[in-house]
Amino acid sequence: MATPEGWKEPRRTSTSRWRSFLSRGRNKSQEPGPAEEPREPSRPRTASPPPPQQRRGLPPQRQQPPAQSQPNVYGSPARSAAPQAPQAAPAAQRAVAPTPTLTPPRDPRGGGQADPAVLNALRRPMGRSRVIAFINPKGGVHKTTATVLTAAALGSARSAGGAQQSGVIAWDDNELRGTLGLRAGSARHGRTIRHLVEHLDRVEAAGVQLPEHLDEFLRHSADGSFDVLAGDEDPKLQLKLDPTTVLRMLDILTRTHELVCIDTGNNVESHNWRTVVSSADRLVVTTVPREDAAFSADWMLDLLEENGYGHLVKDAVTLLSLPTPNPGPLLQDLSAHFSSRTKDVAVVPYDPALEPGAKIEFSALRDQTRNAWYEAAAKIIDGY
Repeated sequence: MATPEGWKEPRRTSTSRWRSFLSRGRNKSQEPGPAEEPREPSRPRTASPPPPQQRRGLPPQRQQPPAQSQPNVYGSPARSAAPQAPQAAPAAQRAVAPTPTLTPPRDPRGGGQADPAVLNALRRPMGRSRVIAFINPKGGVHKTTATVLTAAALGSARSAGGAQQSGVIAWDDNELRGTLGLRAGSARHGRTIRHLVEHLDRVEAAGVQLPEHLDEFLRHSADGSFDVLAGDEDPKLQLKLDPTTVLRMLDILTRTHELVCIDTGNNVESHNWRTVVSSADRLVVTTVPREDAAFSADWMLDLLEENGYGHLVKDAVTLLSLPTPNPGPLLQDLSAHFSSRTKDVAVVPYDPALEPGAKIEFSALRDQTRNAWYEAAAKIIDGY
């Protein structure tokens, strides 16, 4: 697996591609159309977001949003500005980008049964284990929800396809009080990643009994379709998740599961975050159709490209989750924008069952929502 060594300094910010891009979204919401409530006027911006530049270097978490007074600590080479043209169609910017889904996808048969072709795509053998990292350094952008529901879509499709076990696991790798274990798993015990780290030597030495030994530390989803490695509440755990330990964890999980879905934290400077991203087979950029969330995702993609991970950015999938029934004025522009930066874009609809932030039951979602997550999961594993 890859290592996180070689992360370099962030480039110095200059002009803002996001000022014109997002102002277009605001202006779009003010164009004549169906009567709607007046929108709040745009707020003054105190700092210019970073421009698109040549890719190589990871800014620290404290630089988000970028501040002009923030000292550089990595020293990355300057990037030449690559003008973005939001008005242009995605295909004009990137020939391989498919037309983005601008509205929540729907089952052509009107709900109920998912598309058999999509389910077959989810059930095919992967050839080898795959690591899928869900990333965005901003909180509240549905990383945990996306990780759980992608694992649920993959797990339910694969286990229903005749496999005795789905081979899917969701790992809460948020160093500080992650909630994936509470929202996804049945609490058959209180063991977390901390307990697994403490017994890592014993688990690694289990040989052919590795799955049984590992299972002592795992929880299971309510319907049994995927496993869960819960995070821990102890903030000191992050000190133990050094690159070597994280790689050992990944080795165990990929030896026992075919698909490893990882809910990452928000600290892009942590060795844990960098090691997971460096080792991922595919990145899933999670965001909602809001300015701050989309800016954070775009900033992170610049970051990764500057550090030599442009191939992961180009192969990534952007997941736009709707937190409300109203998609908002930015959805179309953000879909087009991220289609020009990543391999594909999936849009998943709002569902009232997710609004309380409680335990997630895949079966409790609307048919349309479940089908949308099946389609999103198929995009995420496409090409494997």
